[in-house]
Amino acid sequence: MAAVGPRVRDEAVELLRELIRLDTVNPPGNETLAAELLRGYLEESGVECELLAKVPERANLVARIPGGDGPSLAFLSHTDTVLADPAEWDRDPWSGDLVDGEVWGRGALDMKGQVAASAVALASLAREGFQPSGDLIFVASADEEVGDDYGVSWLCREHPEAIRADYCVNEGGGDRIAVDGRHLYLCATAEKMSSPFLLRVRGRSGHASMPGIADNALVRAGRLVDRLGGFAQPPRLLPETKAFFETFGDAPSVEEVADRLDALEPAVRAMVEPMLAMTISPTMIKASERRNVIPAICDVVCDCRLLPGQTQEEAARAIRECLGEDNYEVEWVEGVGGTSSPLDTPLWSAIEDFVSGEEPGAAITPVVLPGFTDSHFVRAAFGTIAYGFFPMRTMEPEVAAKLIHSADERIPVADLELGARFLVHVARTLLR
Repeated sequence: MAAVGPRVRDEAVELLRELIRLDTVNPPGNETLAAELLRGYLEESGVECELLAKVPERANLVARIPGGDGPSLAFLSHTDTVLADPAEWDRDPWSGDLVDGEVWGRGALDMKGQVAASAVALASLAREGFQPSGDLIFVASADEEVGDDYGVSWLCREHPEAIRADYCVNEGGGDRIAVDGRHLYLCATAEKMSSPFLLRVRGRSGHASMPGIADNALVRAGRLVDRLGGFAQPPRLLPETKAFFETFGDAPSVEEVADRLDALEPAVRAMVEPMLAMTISPTMIKASERRNVIPAICDVVCDCRLLPGQTQEEAARAIRECLGEDNYEVEWVEGVGGTSSPLDTPLWSAIEDFVSGEEPGAAITPVVLPGFTDSHFVRAAFGTIAYGFFPMRTMEPEVAAKLIHSADERIPVADLELGARFLVHVARTLLR
């Protein structure tokens, strides 16, 4: 495996610090700030860049090392972040401080760290005169966190020639876990469908001083929310889930899943359980606007995630079976995601080769991501083989999970360097 020098590490650290200092909290986003910074950095190394924007302040950067007729590869990332409350942090969320080998700030993990590593990997390859067999593309998109159609969904529809690729590396995987004494790196090859729904519960209004004359929709909704809190479905073993279990033994039957889950460490079990069935989490509720008015309507918003291949019609039947007969309606808010990529591909082999070279005895294993990423859009639009993988070996996955979208977000420099090294390797391997 070709070495990547300290220049790559140092550039990734400095570029990440600069990116963090740009406030791209979405909303409003202002991702053009980050796109212009990245363009300036990449053009210094001779990389072709263009900014594509639905509105001027929310630009997507697309950079490219042109190649021949071979397969193309995209490094996909986003420059927007979620909000940060400085009062909750030990350091300024937009400081980009480098402390004890870690870069601090909002977006360090999600996902300006991978943005910086991707840009530096591209610049490094350009400087060495890398001539890929197919195009090597870097996309730093807007609007992943909210999804108001300024980012990858818009690019796929309005500028498909700029973003189309045969293979894609994105966020969503790379965590290193231990199972039965063996280290496994998680590779997100599929993701669940985001299918939030509105549960509208109906009753009869009345004066709050005389509860007996009304039918309180909020009280009625409370009973239904309690049922949803206990919602569970039998496990479903998808190809990705079977392959996950086969990494450290035989795939269980449906009847054996519970025992296999019990044998896992709690942190690993919590990660595996959402891969086995649809999930429902009630998250928002709204009823009366006045303290002295018993509500006739109570709206409950529920986050719902479906397995790849599962339909909303099937899910609606399961929801009604859980709730039973009552005076309510279920209305889907959206249905996006739920796509997957095959496992037996050259991209899988390239990731596997990197992991075995970095850590002999370790392996990669597929997972179904419970959340949503922009990988869905390129899979759906172009049939792109898209995996989520950015390896992390220094920070424990339980720690990273608690920092993403939370206070004191930070990334170890060692993991930033490891990620940049991986991206260089996968480009050299796939596009040689």
